[in-house]
Amino acid sequence: MAPRQAHLRTVPGVSRRDLLKAGLAAGATLSTWSPPGSPALWGAEAGQPKRGGILRVRGYDPPHFDHHLTLNPKAFTTLSFVYSRLMRHKLGPGVQPGTFTVEPDLAERWEVPDDTTYVFSLRKGVKWHNKPPVNGRELVAEDVKFTYDRFLMEKGNPLRFALDPVDRIEVVDRYTVKFVLKEPFVWLVYTLTSISMSIIAPEVVQHFGDLKKPEAVIGTGPFLLERYDPNVKTVFTRNPDYFRPGQPYVDGVEWLVLEDDSTGLAMYRTGQLDCGPWHWWGVRQEDLDSLKKSHPQLIYQDFLSNVTNGVYMRTDQPPFNDVRVRRAISHAIDRQAIIDAVFLKGEPTPAISRGVPAWSPRIDELGAGAKYYQHDPQEARRLLAEAGFPKGFKTQLTTTNGFGASHIDATQLVQAHLKEVGIEAELKLQEFGAYMATTFVGKFEGLAYAPFSMAMEPHNTLYGMYMPDQPRNSGHVNDPKITVMLREEMRTKDLEARKQLIFDIQRYAAEQQYYVYLYCVGITSSWQPYVKNFAPNLTFDYGGRAAALWLER
Repeated sequence: MAPRQAHLRTVPGVSRRDLLKAGLAAGATLSTWSPPGSPALWGAEAGQPKRGGILRVRGYDPPHFDHHLTLNPKAFTTLSFVYSRLMRHKLGPGVQPGTFTVEPDLAERWEVPDDTTYVFSLRKGVKWHNKPPVNGRELVAEDVKFTYDRFLMEKGNPLRFALDPVDRIEVVDRYTVKFVLKEPFVWLVYTLTSISMSIIAPEVVQHFGDLKKPEAVIGTGPFLLERYDPNVKTVFTRNPDYFRPGQPYVDGVEWLVLEDDSTGLAMYRTGQLDCGPWHWWGVRQEDLDSLKKSHPQLIYQDFLSNVTNGVYMRTDQPPFNDVRVRRAISHAIDRQAIIDAVFLKGEPTPAISRGVPAWSPRIDELGAGAKYYQHDPQEARRLLAEAGFPKGFKTQLTTTNGFGASHIDATQLVQAHLKEVGIEAELKLQEFGAYMATTFVGKFEGLAYAPFSMAMEPHNTLYGMYMPDQPRNSGHVNDPKITVMLREEMRTKDLEARKQLIFDIQRYAAEQQYYVYLYCVGITSSWQPYVKNFAPNLTFDYGGRAAALWLER
């Protein structure tokens, strides 16, 4: 029997704390998934663009500003306002959440003359921000080559694996660059959409030494970084020389650090924020009913997150190098109980979030691995005994408070479910920056639990987490079978054949349980009715979305 699938429906008349207690005990079924409405309703009647105004939104405080030296999403979201890439994901109200269409950004077009050559023609007349040391000069192909050379050679870059297949980048002429690959790599243009691939100017690095300081954040993107107040806000102003005609429509953005959920909600209720105060400019599910009653005029949009939450572990060390122990952990955790008790909306998920349905099989499509998604404490205890742990064992469970109170509540449920089968996991709580710099890149002991993979396409998520000796391989997985499958899918041109390979990888992953994938949460984004031409596309490109919207106050 396949696990229940969750629906985006809240449960009226039941408090969140009651649900949390119920989840610790049994995990009653209290949510179901229904598809979101038509994207035509999300902004098609925006009308003509209007210039002016300051956009005030929930933001994040980055650990620093060098996108080649971090994989922290707080850095990438912040930097999206300032930088451009060769390619980007299409955005706007016509884009259905969970779909990711690639389009040119700094590139005007690209060609693929053979399986190992990609040629990108740049837009002409693109200007760097009018700040020293670049002072508004034109972007050229040498800038692109410098960027990717630094990306590949920077030893501290935890995302270097994303361009493993690239042999070299060549300047063809002032406006043309060529990527020469070691082997066919069908995901290259998708990979180049990442904020970590944002184009930088060589003289900026030469002047500042690195890009960690806010003064070094100089790009070709829609906004200029005007002021950074640590742990308070970042202020961006409109780039008058941005290459997309008319954009940005707003004069600036206040990117506010709002880690306290109640403060953010109060600001949204009183009109001090233009979009929802939670992640993805959303509203927490436990706040949603009351907000809809008091503020029915706000826009609300439901969707499944493209982020997978789960448990990862040191699979290179006992007892987690034993598949029976990993399967026992999967059986121990009641995925639906966590969804119902904490998040109210969501769905159990395989390696690629169910929020990206084109690349994510349903649980009942996982073959032999589907049974490990069933909550079965008795089978978990049997597997542990078979593995030599009839009385269970003690370990450590690391997480961070950087994902908010809901995540801590979910962590406590995971801890309780493990204890029920004999696994006593002592909770270790880390500050978010420390967590991202250590645990997230595999520097931990025992178990860890958090949102740990975000997918716009499946390759980079799977390759990073399963290819041996990569910083992104948090669980230290080294399985030759998965390695061969990944090598095959990344060179397979036929889309349907590639999809089958991606599904097969996830089926095998479900059997092995190197990562115990749990769920993706349901999200309700919200924004003021005067915010036009906006939709919460599920990428880190908040800057691109802010540039495309306008305010009709």
